[in-house]
Amino acid sequence: MVSKRLSRLEGHRRKFMAVIDGTPECQRAVHYAGRRAKNSNGGLVLLFVIPEGDFQQWLGVEEIMRAEAREEAEAATAKAAQIVRENIGIDPEIVIREGAAAEQINAVIEEDRDIALLVLAAGSAKEGPGPLVSSIAGRAAAFPIPVTVLPDTLTNEEIDALS
Repeated sequence: MVSKRLSRLEGHRRKFMAVIDGTPECQRAVHYAGRRAKNSNGGLVLLFVIPEGDFQQWLGVEEIMRAEAREEAEAATAKAAQIVRENIGIDPEIVIREGAAAEQINAVIEEDRDIALLVLAAGSAKEGPGPLVSSIAGRAAAFPIPVTVLPDTLTNEEIDALS
């Protein structure tokens, strides 16, 4: 059960969340979420989840592996945020977590009660639409807010027309 959303109350604004995961389709999700946020005077949250790794090494090695994973996450989110600033004209919030993606997405949604919509994009790889989209289709991870899944064939121009 998710906490009551606050995005429609005075002093709050509706936020759209996109997950940065290094896949080609995540940029489409960021673009759509950013456009929706701008067009509705809302906010954009970019979430990067560092996968649970085998950090059970010697302490020094574990710290190095975590630091490298954190640096990669910061670089990926900084790049996505810069693209949003340049192309859409809004400044997104950046959240970096470590753990299982579905659990961390749910945790961020629970913590930030202004997040009202999760935006994902389907991939076009032969393996399927991507792990997050597959988890929704398979009901393995039910998110407590509406989820928009973009088809893999949309261009940025088509996304702009829809948002």
